[in-house]
Amino acid sequence: MLLCSVLVLAVVFVLAPSAFAGTFTPEQGGSPNANHIAGLYKFTLYIAIVIFVGVEGALAYALFAFRARKGRVAKQMHGNTRLEIGWTVGAALIVVALAVATFIDLHSVRDPVNSGPGGLDISDGVQYETTGAIKPPNGRALTIQVNGIQYVWRYTYLGNTSNPDGLGDPYSYYQMVVPTNTTVVLKVVSQDVVHSWWIPQLGGKVQAVPGYTNYTWFKISKPGNYKGQCSFLCGRGHARMIAEVTAVSPARYVQWIKQQKAYLAQADAQAEKFRAELGNQGAGAVELTNP
Repeated sequence: MLLCSVLVLAVVFVLAPSAFAGTFTPEQGGSPNANHIAGLYKFTLYIAIVIFVGVEGALAYALFAFRARKGRVAKQMHGNTRLEIGWTVGAALIVVALAVATFIDLHSVRDPVNSGPGGLDISDGVQYETTGAIKPPNGRALTIQVNGIQYVWRYTYLGNTSNPDGLGDPYSYYQMVVPTNTTVVLKVVSQDVVHSWWIPQLGGKVQAVPGYTNYTWFKISKPGNYKGQCSFLCGRGHARMIAEVTAVSPARYVQWIKQQKAYLAQADAQAEKFRAELGNQGAGAVELTNP
């Protein structure tokens, strides 16, 4: 009965993967690197299912075929050298196969690919890059800084001003907006404690560590929303530190960046006006105290 149940579950998982998407295997479909991670996971999972079914099947057979019966005496055995060598070598070969498959596919997870047709036109090469950053083969990618702050993610869209430190570049909180069919390189940093950036459908987890810079990437082929959250316990507000990536067409992305720049310029103008008013009030106070 146990063996039959296990076989039924295995068949269901294999034949209906979409029904259980994200339940027993990583989410995929958002970015090529996330798809490769999911592929490696499924490769390992299917091998594990085969081993599990084989071991549990042998156990069930042994329990039934060699169960205690009246008048029967168990045969005394002192090991089987061939069998022991066989399962040891077999296990070693499985581990080697998993390691080889992982290393073969690792570059597809780690190294960015080029932007696809119809992506954002980045004619001047990589937008604001630093030493040690990951790059696609043609060196052209949109770079966004992901800053972990207790308890919010801040996204700075680098390369939109001439300032090398990113000051003055447009930014957003909670929601990151990116163009479709465009390779996006993320520069992941932290402002206070260790955080972990993770959008399951767009790749693996990336630590955001104070004083260090880590990198990851993704490329989304079609418009949509992809949600995640900080996956490292970073304090009492950790549960509220959600993240969302919204992919739009390149034309809408360009328009959105222009709008963010306009909002930033308007806020700077208002701040300058308030500073001038406060300065005038301070000067008046000095005149009153010093007639």
